[in-house]
Amino acid sequence: MALEIEQREREGIAVLDLKGRITAGPEAGALRDKVAALNAAGERRLALELGGVSYIDSTGLGALVMCATTLRRSGGDMKLVNLNRRNIELLVMTKLVTIFEIFADEQDAVNSYYPGREIKTFDILDFVHKMKQQEE
Repeated sequence: MALEIEQREREGIAVLDLKGRITAGPEAGALRDKVAALNAAGERRLALELGGVSYIDSTGLGALVMCATTLRRSGGDMKLVNLNRRNIELLVMTKLVTIFEIFADEQDAVNSYYPGREIKTFDILDFVHKMKQQEE
């Protein structure tokens, strides 16, 4: 399944709505290319809306890390929004959750770019605690 990427703007922040899978091949390449093009055009504050992403493989994780690194080197950043449970678990297991800001709400992700605005970040410790409770 091809990765669909739709771009829109919200309060000066580029929001990429992703649908499909972020996997080895053209999907991960499409994401890297899109973020590189935005970076080159001066769009360096991104929010990735991942509610429509059903699966991320190791190459997809690498693409996310590469995109975030590229933007940060240029003075920008990338926030992740609305990850499904499986993808959150993947970030927790790989410890990549420590390098991304994750949000359950898109407005909070946008607000995080503006000092002084109230934000609610994703509570990863609460998520891990709930996962452990479900396993018992």
